[in-house]
Amino acid sequence: MANLIQEAREQVGALTQKAYECAAAEGLLPGDAQVRAAVDIPKDSKNGDYATSFALAGAKQLKLPPQKVAQVLLENIELEGSFFDKVEIAGPGFLNFYLSASWYGKVLAAIEEEGNHYGEVDEGGGRRVMVEFVSANPTGIMTIGNARGGVLGDATAAVLERAGYQVWREFYVNDAGNQVEKFAESLEARYIQHFQGEDAVPFPEDGYHGNDIRDLAALFAEQFGDRYLSAAPEARREVMKAFGLKHNIAKMKKDLDRYGIHYDEWFLESSLHESGYVADTVALLEQAGHTYEKDGALWLRNTDLGADKDEVLRRSNGFYTYYAVDLAYHRNKFCERGFDQVIDVWGADHHGHAIRFAASMTAPELGMEGKKLDFLIMQLVQLLQDGKEVKVSKRSGRSITLSDLLDEISVDAARFAFNAKPTNHLIFDLDLAVRQDSENPVYYVQYAHARICSLLARLAEEGFPVPVVSSIDAALLSTEEERTLLKTLSQLPEEIRFAARDYDPSRINRYLIALAGDFHRFYSAHRIKGETKELLSARLKLADSVRSVLANCLQLLGISAPEKM
Repeated sequence: MANLIQEAREQVGALTQKAYECAAAEGLLPGDAQVRAAVDIPKDSKNGDYATSFALAGAKQLKLPPQKVAQVLLENIELEGSFFDKVEIAGPGFLNFYLSASWYGKVLAAIEEEGNHYGEVDEGGGRRVMVEFVSANPTGIMTIGNARGGVLGDATAAVLERAGYQVWREFYVNDAGNQVEKFAESLEARYIQHFQGEDAVPFPEDGYHGNDIRDLAALFAEQFGDRYLSAAPEARREVMKAFGLKHNIAKMKKDLDRYGIHYDEWFLESSLHESGYVADTVALLEQAGHTYEKDGALWLRNTDLGADKDEVLRRSNGFYTYYAVDLAYHRNKFCERGFDQVIDVWGADHHGHAIRFAASMTAPELGMEGKKLDFLIMQLVQLLQDGKEVKVSKRSGRSITLSDLLDEISVDAARFAFNAKPTNHLIFDLDLAVRQDSENPVYYVQYAHARICSLLARLAEEGFPVPVVSSIDAALLSTEEERTLLKTLSQLPEEIRFAARDYDPSRINRYLIALAGDFHRFYSAHRIKGETKELLSARLKLADSVRSVLANCLQLLGISAPEKM
């Protein structure tokens, strides 16, 4: 797996160190100096492609001015067989290295050789990581907030896979607890009202008021008629809860499948209760003295573990809280299923919970101390249409559902737009998402891919198929636009590495836009058809390499790469 940016950086360090050792052996510089120097990529390529501060960092040890050290190093650097064809001294003593045609040729060779695997790195070393995302309560519809969490979780999982991790995607189904009971009570009330009118029974004040509950009650009535009107309330709610959850979970799966999201497991909260795992987890904390009773409830001494407040684990009515279940669930992830790392994708309203939960994990008795649990906290989404905000309210019934959204815009546009930097508030412009011009970023990127495909098809018809890299002369790709494009192509492995490290798949969005822009500028400035055969072949290979990398990255994000637009 090639990472030519990293290889070139390491080579600069090695060439400079060898030059120092040669100079020291000849007595030109003091020996045994341990110089720790940075190797950077200058913002302006006029200052070289790579620069090392070796002379400045080592000047004190070597007891010479930095420029003198740099001059001696320059005279002892051997570039033959390296990625570089020139070195210059700049400023107070920097050594600036300039890439040779061989390095640019290796970029094209790596893309050809690795194909869809180009960009992969081995940061993960095969470690097992779970990404848990969306996990919306199955008590209602999936909103645009779930749409953002869905693509961020899926894209994060994808970049982690490209970075060498074994990735497991999981949806946690909250099919137990207080919210599910409210769901059952809401459904029961609408079912009775369906037959007996709105005034027959009062609707729960803290219930679910959305029209989806009415629709679900009507569906239940259509299937079972009025037979459950005379049933015992508790038995009726259990039947309706099971019916409603089954229907909603199936709808979630269908919507997410349409959105291009698939999970390795839909994990049921109820399984933790049925197995006794929640009770066992709480018992471990009790036995270790981490709990106390107050007003009939069982509390976790979370402040003793570093949190800002204590947490209720079991209510006075005997029911376990969401917090207790969450501890059990994460204990299951680490201790029972053996994941090396877990990433939870949560909304902004969970920020405080994430901090307190991290403190709870330090209780040694739970077996999660030192385990790598990270939270990807995403900010809110503001939806705009016709320049005005579209209000979203799940309880009021005026929700914008994921299904509704995908009726308005393409899956490609939704996935690209929602894969914005997770820590930033997202303004989603519906009008922009459907525009077919360069203002729409996904269209801009896809158009670059389609444009190249059309170009390749025309040239192939005229007898110019894409050549293999060994048959071209990469030295002919010498203009600023060509070199810029080749450097951008080389950056993909680094983008994958940083996206995985920072849990920020939006880096791939920005990379795609940059690559498409560099191609458009290259193609506007230079011809392919009509040039000499040698130059045509080199530029044709360059264009096909861009096409390959654009398709590769779009696929990573779950977005199509059309050949015609």
